[in-house]
Amino acid sequence: MAIRIVRLGSPRAPGEGLRLGTVRRPPRGVRKSDYAKLNYYDLWLPDLAPSQKLVTRALKSWDGIPKLYRREMQAPAAERLLGLLAALSHQTHFSVGCYCEDEERCHRSVLRDLLHEHGANLAS
Repeated sequence: MAIRIVRLGSPRAPGEGLRLGTVRRPPRGVRKSDYAKLNYYDLWLPDLAPSQKLVTRALKSWDGIPKLYRREMQAPAAERLLGLLAALSHQTHFSVGCYCEDEERCHRSVLRDLLHEHGANLAS
């Protein structure tokens, strides 16, 4: 059992399981009923997305974004979600993701580390 970190909209891996969208906004121009069919996500989880202020800043420069995102994820609700996902990763397969093309300049790279720090089983 494990969590995969994925780019939303990419083809699903065999056995990937439920796909969670950790994004601030749903995909533009896509009907809600098509999110899963088009491999975006099965369930929207914006509580693990960076704030709009942080997204705006990241579009200008990635400098300091990982540290600021980590600070946002220290909120009690985010901490509980990270713990829940880490625990679930030992019971079932699922994935979390974002739209960004480059994972190194995306919050999902930090999210991967945060999940690991919370004891999640991560797919390689």
